[in-house]
Amino acid sequence: MNAAIEVCQVIKQYKNLTALNDVSFTVNQGEFFGLLGPNGAGKTTLISTMSGVARATSGTIKIMGLDTQKDYQAARKKLGVVPQELAFDPFFTVRETLNLQSGYFGIRNNKAWVDELLENLGLTDKANTNMRQLSGGMKRRVLVAQALVHRPPVIILDEPTAGVDVELRQTLWQFISRLHTEGHTIVLTTHYLEEAEQLCERIAMLKQGKLVALERTSHLLQQLSGVKLAVKLRNSISPAALPDHVRCTMIQANDAPENAGNHKFNFTLENAAQVEPVLTALRVAGGELEDVSVSQADLEEVFVRMMGSTLGGAA
Repeated sequence: MNAAIEVCQVIKQYKNLTALNDVSFTVNQGEFFGLLGPNGAGKTTLISTMSGVARATSGTIKIMGLDTQKDYQAARKKLGVVPQELAFDPFFTVRETLNLQSGYFGIRNNKAWVDELLENLGLTDKANTNMRQLSGGMKRRVLVAQALVHRPPVIILDEPTAGVDVELRQTLWQFISRLHTEGHTIVLTTHYLEEAEQLCERIAMLKQGKLVALERTSHLLQQLSGVKLAVKLRNSISPAALPDHVRCTMIQANDAPENAGNHKFNFTLENAAQVEPVLTALRVAGGELEDVSVSQADLEEVFVRMMGSTLGGAA
């Protein structure tokens, strides 16, 4: 399968800070790819380097086979970037902004595609509205339209739904999913891990500038996640009454303040076979079971575990 993005041994240093440390991965054409990591992990630096805004200290990045440094203009035309920060010119209307963006890429007579973008992103009735009069959510929609105005085959979304309402999130993902179905390559960074779990086929995780995971989403969940067990007791018992091997799997134990007889325990277990031994330990400690809930750990659980167990501690 042909590569849409090739990141090869990229290092980015700022004086004494190494923002990216020997990062390498490939994103295939037509793939929906997630790039995750805590604040300061190097995600935005990597995106800036991909788009040619920043220059890598060493290593190479190619977009659709084009080097982002040696063939900057050609590579940039293949890439659409939705930045995390809201940046706009307050003196133009929405339509004028998109027309200007088209001009940056040498595109004339782009009205039909601009109209389609406005319609799909719910901006048609705002087409002639000045940018400074738009709400934050509407401005973010315009940023998405700007990134797509030149029909790039590769789209990078840097926290596209940060601080927006549910309606915009749904509208945006419907449109992005349609573009993905049509063959576009999508790279997503987000703190809404449920989005990444639902949308991304593969996920890379960065921590302190290093790549600590690169897997298909399904494999990542299978390999690193376990079982979450939530138990509600009719009576109150002390966690100290539980054996050490059970206590070490416990996430929290909280008393419900309105009823001291209700005691809640949450555990993270490696597999379902460990559920019954934990319940037995609670009974032996004097607990009377009222409610038991078992569920698979989600991507958030995997993310927290990866960030806490790699490179020497939690972020």
